[in-house]
Amino acid sequence: MPPNEKDMSENKDNQRTSISNAGSLEEIADYWDTHSLADHWEKTHEVDFEVRAPRRITLEPDVYARLQEQAETSGVPLATLANLWLKERLGRDQAA
Repeated sequence: MPPNEKDMSENKDNQRTSISNAGSLEEIADYWDTHSLADHWEKTHEVDFEVRAPRRITLEPDVYARLQEQAETSGVPLATLANLWLKERLGRDQAA
């Protein structure tokens, strides 16, 4: 089971959802398949959150191939390696 689909009982204090009283994602899905949020609107509240969309850049094909090869050799995802290298380089430039 992917990490984001773990049973909710693995969370602290065997946490259950406040409206459906569900203890797993499957139970939440089953509940909302047969219920409407309109019936529970008074139990909701406004929240603030930030959506962080991934940014994309274009790399020259040979640069991408070399980066991918290094990532595979290192056993690190390509995006992780690229981010680490860019942060390292930007940190050095900032210190100079």
